Amino acid sequence: MMKGKDKIMPIKPLVSFEKLLKHYEALAEGDDKILAQRAKEILKAQEPYPELRDGFQDVSLLDKHKDIISLILQDSFPPLLSDNEIKAASLPYYDVFFNTSNRFQKIINEAGPGFEPVLRNQEEGIDYIMGCIVILNFYYGFKLDFSRPFFYDIPNANGVMHHYRILYNADFLELHPTEKSKEITQDDVDELLENPDNIDLWMEKIPPESFISKGFVISNMFDVTAEHSISEIKSELIASDKRGSDNFMADLQETFRSFFRLPDLKVGFVTYNPNEDRFEPVYGKGISSFILNGKDTQECKDALCQYSYNKILKDNDYFAISDVDKYEEKSGGMDPYKALKQQGIKSAIFAPIAFEGSLLGVLEIAADKKNVLNGVNAKKLDDVMPFIVSAVVRSKVEEENLIDAVIQNECTSVHSSVYWRFQEEAKHFIKEQLEGRQPSFKEIVFKDVYPLFGQIDIKDSSKARNNAIQRDLMIQLSEIKSVLEAAFEKFKLPIYEELKFRVGNHLDSIKEMLYTNSEQAIFDFVKEEINPVFAHLKKSDQEINKHILAYEAKIDMSTESYYDHRKNYDESVMLINKELASVIDKKQEAAQAMFPHYFERYKTDGVEHNMYIGNSIAGGQEFNELYLNNLRLWQLQVMCDMENTHYALKPKLPIQLDATSLILVYNTSLSIRFRMDEKQFDVDGTYNARYEVIKKRIDKSYIKGTNERLTQTGKMSIVYSQKKDELEYLRYIKFLKSKGYFTDNIDIVELEGLQGVSGLKAIRAEILYKTEEKPEKTYTYEDLMQALKE
Repeated sequence: MMKGKDKIMPIKPLVSFEKLLKHYEALAEGDDKILAQRAKEILKAQEPYPELRDGFQDVSLLDKHKDIISLILQDSFPPLLSDNEIKAASLPYYDVFFNTSNRFQKIINEAGPGFEPVLRNQEEGIDYIMGCIVILNFYYGFKLDFSRPFFYDIPNANGVMHHYRILYNADFLELHPTEKSKEITQDDVDELLENPDNIDLWMEKIPPESFISKGFVISNMFDVTAEHSISEIKSELIASDKRGSDNFMADLQETFRSFFRLPDLKVGFVTYNPNEDRFEPVYGKGISSFILNGKDTQECKDALCQYSYNKILKDNDYFAISDVDKYEEKSGGMDPYKALKQQGIKSAIFAPIAFEGSLLGVLEIAADKKNVLNGVNAKKLDDVMPFIVSAVVRSKVEEENLIDAVIQNECTSVHSSVYWRFQEEAKHFIKEQLEGRQPSFKEIVFKDVYPLFGQIDIKDSSKARNNAIQRDLMIQLSEIKSVLEAAFEKFKLPIYEELKFRVGNHLDSIKEMLYTNSEQAIFDFVKEEINPVFAHLKKSDQEINKHILAYEAKIDMSTESYYDHRKNYDESVMLINKELASVIDKKQEAAQAMFPHYFERYKTDGVEHNMYIGNSIAGGQEFNELYLNNLRLWQLQVMCDMENTHYALKPKLPIQLDATSLILVYNTSLSIRFRMDEKQFDVDGTYNARYEVIKKRIDKSYIKGTNERLTQTGKMSIVYSQKKDELEYLRYIKFLKSKGYFTDNIDIVELEGLQGVSGLKAIRAEILYKTEEKPEKTYTYEDLMQALKE
């Protein structure tokens, strides 16, 4: 029976090929005679075995029907690719593989008798919860993020560990509820998400075998040993100074063996003393040196021959010895060949570790077989040398630099306002290393912080983009039509008239409205049917060739289509984003000086920003709500400045796009957590997720009882839910009106309820744009390129 059949799971698996067979049934009725004939043959071969369609659990049937299953899956498992692709059909969450590719079977066979691949880092109970999340997403329609990479670690015939990433294709899998299934509400999902480790609760909401999975998945595997080894080398080196020496060297050596795919490879290191021009060992790390061969120190000119000395110390280049015995004999017993031969080394690579032109040491890689290390595979070190150099440099600087390196490795860039908290965690990380424990960079959480959100969005950006695409397509099609008319008049071939007719149909189809698939359909039509005809016509007639060359001169090389109105739109958006981002970025420097707070800014079709302020972020400074009020007033004023920047910029743009502004006021403090996998902050907890829901949907909301959108050109929309917030912002608007930011046109509106959110109101204050004359700014090509980079 099925391997792992005693595993308790919410899904009962049945191997079935029904979904794939239905695909063949459709092909059998299709117009393609060859495909139809092949599909009929497959269906006829399967017909005597209804269990292949109905589904079964007895995996012995997989072997019994091996040949017919291979036939059914032949299109998904092309025989010509079987020796190259690492692929198998399988059942999710069970160790069942069938119809494996030749290469996958070879990998399993080389791993040794009885070897069974096991997913890496599968915690106890995770299979059940993952199965539940699949059910919640694909049957009940909840949108839960459960994506995570899956890996198999499989040794080769020489014992060198290889790493394979798995991608699952579930196109041929169906979920069906059983009588055990229950109704699931949003409250149930919220409760499950709040209790991710409570297996009993998950089993209560989604009982074992309450669903049947009927079908199979295709597991596609990719050898990522090199990439994994580079990542492991980086991790080992980052932690090298604070780990136990024996563990560090053993792990690093094992990783280099995977990297070079050599089972007996050895790694050494020697430091360079520039004052004495000599090599010295690494003390207290358990790292030996093949160059020193047990000596305490050695003059570089004695340890190396003249050629290797120049190569390593002067050129800072790799020095590879593919055959130690050969060069030891040719040199008359000189070092380094003599020292290597005495240690049983047959080939070696010496890689200088240099920083800013100064040699720090030499990485030594050695093997007991000749030619396996050489000048060719030495180039593989290019991918890891930056990390090796960083590790050596880090070992020579003070602890603060080590803290920075740990933060950089674990969290990428960190905003200055919260950097102190990451330093604390980095110190804890290093302390664990020093104590010989397995260090982990724990997630950073800031509790009881107040969020501020604002955005200036390009009004009707999708409509403007579609209009630009529509105009470009119509111009392109019109020019194509004119070339075809000339070709028909010249040659009188009906095919040119037919193509002209189809071009006209495409033109008619987009005159009134551009549909979702229109652009791609026209692009494919031009590429596949027009371009080959034009290529032929260019050779056939000189006059028509001139028409086609004039048409092609207007085609953009990067988009392979007419790109005029779209270019104007793209340039306009990029220049708006550049100018608006510049305003808030510059003013942020002053805001941070008032009181530290977290700030992040994004460019989309416009510019939006998030800010968080509170005692937990203040880093020792005493927080008072006065600073929250101050930041809110600052935000409102800066948003008006950004509006004025857009107002002044608009007449100079290729397309005069309008903008709308929105501020969301959230009166309740919440928690934010730094997501280590995404390298960014996000609100923490299901309750706090309400804030994210409002933030994502509010700009699309309508005034209650009307068809009027909340956001309007020329008005600042301030969304809130508390009367206290209303009074606070009316006070700010009154103050800023005295400074010339707003007019007297202010109204308060109630918003239609959003999904799961009701009771929101908004102040809409008309912005008073500054009209004083300013020197007109001319945008250059360099401005556009800079905007593209940003």
